[in-house]
Amino acid sequence: MATSKRKRGKGVACVAPAGYTAIPLKFSEKHQSLQYLYVKEHKVREEKDPNRPPNHTLFVLNVPPYCTEECLSRLFSGCCSVQSVEMCEKPVLGEKPEVPESKFFNTKTLLGLKVAYVVFKSPAGIQAARSLSVHEPLVISSVSHPVQTGIRKWIAGYAASLVDPAELKKEVDAFMQAYDQKVAEEDANAEDEDGIPDEDGWVKVTRKGRRPGLPRTETASLRVLEREKHKRARKELLNFYAWQHRETKREHIAQLRKKFEEDKQKIALMRAQRKFRPY
Repeated sequence: MATSKRKRGKGVACVAPAGYTAIPLKFSEKHQSLQYLYVKEHKVREEKDPNRPPNHTLFVLNVPPYCTEECLSRLFSGCCSVQSVEMCEKPVLGEKPEVPESKFFNTKTLLGLKVAYVVFKSPAGIQAARSLSVHEPLVISSVSHPVQTGIRKWIAGYAASLVDPAELKKEVDAFMQAYDQKVAEEDANAEDEDGIPDEDGWVKVTRKGRRPGLPRTETASLRVLEREKHKRARKELLNFYAWQHRETKREHIAQLRKKFEEDKQKIALMRAQRKFRPY
């Protein structure tokens, strides 16, 4: 596999994957250790996502955990105007999954190294971004744009996680109002279609059941009664207690005796009619 090498400092070499360009990066001016972003133009034949237009999208690997979308947009804004930045845990083919609109329930945070899609407003941003490999390292945290880490980041994250009850109530009320309106529209459409037979004579039955004006047949009523009987039988605990077991035996013996007497009467009747020939 062909590789590209970039040397920085005293004999330090960066080996980038084939097709990628390594861009040096460091956390702040006082830090000496370097990290590298691996970038290339985003080209996927099967993808047709309007949010990642061809010739405008830069695919970025090895994004540090403390580098946010705003920070990445600022780093590449020197190349060209940045239209949007999307970060994810791993490369996603096709349209990105829908993100909940509510900020109260979208609490998933990406941990570890990430990948990003940087969309420029002009195609020239792709080449300009790749040329950053021969410039000075990009700086994530500066005096004008500090990036919080450590205990300060934890405190800021905890403060951001606290929910304002009034704001939450406002969002919940708006959601319930939209939901009630949707349910009312579905019920209105169901009432218009309920009880009207189609071309083949079938009647659509909604979740509210048949229309009150349609009579129920005797067969359907018997089936409903039979189902209710089976439901009650399943709920009962049979032969759970000793007395229940004795009662079951007595009922069984009584049924056998009753059947025996009925069979005796049938045999006597057949003998009287001289239709009984045992031999």
